[in-house]
Amino acid sequence: MNKDKVNGYVDTVKGKAKEQWGKLTDDRSTESEGKVDQAKGKLQEGIGKVKDKLSR
Repeated sequence: MNKDKVNGYVDTVKGKAKEQWGKLTDDRSTESEGKVDQAKGKLQEGIGKVKDKLSR
């Protein structure tokens, strides 16, 4: 597991937490930020997977 995959996973988890916090506090901007963080994390995880395949 490379650094990109780990960072992507962390961003995804952070985004999920932020989205839930936004729902709890009824804050649409925080909820949206959480969704953006999740998308960014999934993209970074994908980049990490590609880098793993290329290094093999």
